[in-house]
Amino acid sequence: MANVPGVVTDPSRIKGGVIALQSGRDQIAAYMARPNQPGNYPGIVVIQEAFGLVDHICDLARRFANIGYNAVAPALYWRRGGPKDPDVMETVFPVMFGLPDSEALQDLNAAADYLNAMPGATGKVGAIGFCSGGRHTLLFACNSSKVNAAIDCWGGFINRATPDAETTAARPKAPLDMVGQLHSPLFGVFGEEDQNPPVALEAELKKRAQAAGKDVTTKIYKNAGHAFLAD
Repeated sequence: MANVPGVVTDPSRIKGGVIALQSGRDQIAAYMARPNQPGNYPGIVVIQEAFGLVDHICDLARRFANIGYNAVAPALYWRRGGPKDPDVMETVFPVMFGLPDSEALQDLNAAADYLNAMPGATGKVGAIGFCSGGRHTLLFACNSSKVNAAIDCWGGFINRATPDAETTAARPKAPLDMVGQLHSPLFGVFGEEDQNPPVALEAELKKRAQAAGKDVTTKIYKNAGHAFLAD
């Protein structure tokens, strides 16, 4: 593990813990990690996967802090509660599909505001998300000028709301249909063997970005399935 980029082998290098994040009229939980040494650091919003703000996402925030970022991972399910059993997708999907895009955007913007208000903040904020968080990353980058760079890691359902519906009340417009609104460069990460998103969406994402004159690059990892970073 010591050879994996960012893995925290010396915990004294960083500080991290759960914070109360003001999001509109609400306070939600979030995980914050930052370098221990005072300095000027860019920020990054680390966006949870379908299972919620689990230990893996907090660990990724710590890894970013370890390489020189202030990181905040908001608990997007905070108001409604997370899945009863994150290991059972039948309990995950109702929570994931029921989260309104408008609510997620409010929380992600709040995370960016928090990062920009931290001492020594550079005023630059990136976003990275995984699985459903990849979808939220694309959504965020298309709807907020607070994002300076974005990485969508195998974001599922970027082209429709659910397996059975193109749109829902919670998800009224697919992020793929918003690519023309991108506020920042976007890097899309896909697994060759992934079924959601399938690699066909990689080509569609690039096609739409090129048509709109947006800065989107992608990479398909050979022989990789879904969530291949989840170590």
